[in-house]
Amino acid sequence: MGLPLRVLVAGKGGVGKTTVAALLSHFLRDRGMRVLAVDADSVPNLGMALGLPADVSRGIVPLVRNEELVEQRTGARPGQAWGVLFRVNPRVDDLSERYGVRIEDGLSLLVVGSIDAAKQGCLCPAIALAKRLLKHLVSSADERSAVVVDSEAGAEVFGRGLAENFDHMICVSEPTVASLDISKRLIKMGRQLGIREFSLIVNKVPEGGEALKGEIEVRFSADARVFFVPSDPEVLRASIEGRGVKAIPNSSPAILALSSAFSEIFG
Repeated sequence: MGLPLRVLVAGKGGVGKTTVAALLSHFLRDRGMRVLAVDADSVPNLGMALGLPADVSRGIVPLVRNEELVEQRTGARPGQAWGVLFRVNPRVDDLSERYGVRIEDGLSLLVVGSIDAAKQGCLCPAIALAKRLLKHLVSSADERSAVVVDSEAGAEVFGRGLAENFDHMICVSEPTVASLDISKRLIKMGRQLGIREFSLIVNKVPEGGEALKGEIEVRFSADARVFFVPSDPEVLRASIEGRGVKAIPNSSPAILALSSAFSEIFG
């Protein structure tokens, strides 16, 4: 396993990206790494997937929506970017310790969140804070540590330069034309930002999809290692009930497939 690990989990909405990020965080922690799981989605649900009670997870204020913090660190409040000078390299080195939430020994959660673009636009204090923080987290990871980032759905994280400096990108997709097209585009954008290694996890594959698997493998053979995860009612049930991924039985076909994929990807 290459150390340290800086992993970006990306994909369109609804494909199971957060489930994959949560399972990967537990996988790496169970293998002795210190893991910081970062929720950079505009609808943060990684805490619940990691096992926090629903009310606790919902009560965490994402850092980019903490207006007092953003103003303190950048000199401007969210929504005040146009015509206002603000610091684009704010201090961030203490934020994971101050705002991180302990899940269990060796595993913590930091909810960064993403941006309400209709309110704040692309050039805003909150984006400056988020970009600086993600850069710090991935550059300061040391031996036996890992940073797993559950990114905003779609291409937003790439367009705003928030996906730089990662070692590996896991792109999660459904086995549909639209989802696979988006995955192809995200992998291309990730490569343009300097990400070196790519894996594609095709999630929710229906039974009997062998021909489909072959077509997908051929299509992505030059882009990423491809792994297939079967459709699994246990995963859906856990999501509906707001239970963490650790509550899903280890015998679950999806859990078995993902564990096998992580072992192959990360050794």
